[in-house]
Amino acid sequence: MTDQPELPGGERTQDTTVVSLHEYRQNRDPVPVTFHRRELDAILRIYGRMVGEGEWKDYAIDHLKDRAVFSIFKRSGEMPLYRIEKNPKLAGKQGAYCVLNTHGMVLKRGHELPQVLKVFDKVLKLID
Repeated sequence: MTDQPELPGGERTQDTTVVSLHEYRQNRDPVPVTFHRRELDAILRIYGRMVGEGEWKDYAIDHLKDRAVFSIFKRSGEMPLYRIEKNPKLAGKQGAYCVLNTHGMVLKRGHELPQVLKVFDKVLKLID
């Protein structure tokens, strides 16, 4: 007697392999890239400051298979003014983080998010 079930007609099944459902789903649909809590804190701190100054009005967060994108809008119906992207594939080369403008031009790129976000710091001017 064997552990293999019989099929109709007395046939026996082939050897089967048990696969974890979690592993199967992970291989089939990889987990999207996301922003971690500290990364979002840094981004939202700058976003809140700019909203308070009346510069920005809305944002969107996209978690894609290859990168995470934080888009910043002046008005919700328009193209984003800026996009803050996290692309782990570029971490060893140019840096995982970058800030792009409306036209897709890279304004700043680097390995550390706080350094990249300095592109939004305003230079103080002396007023006479």
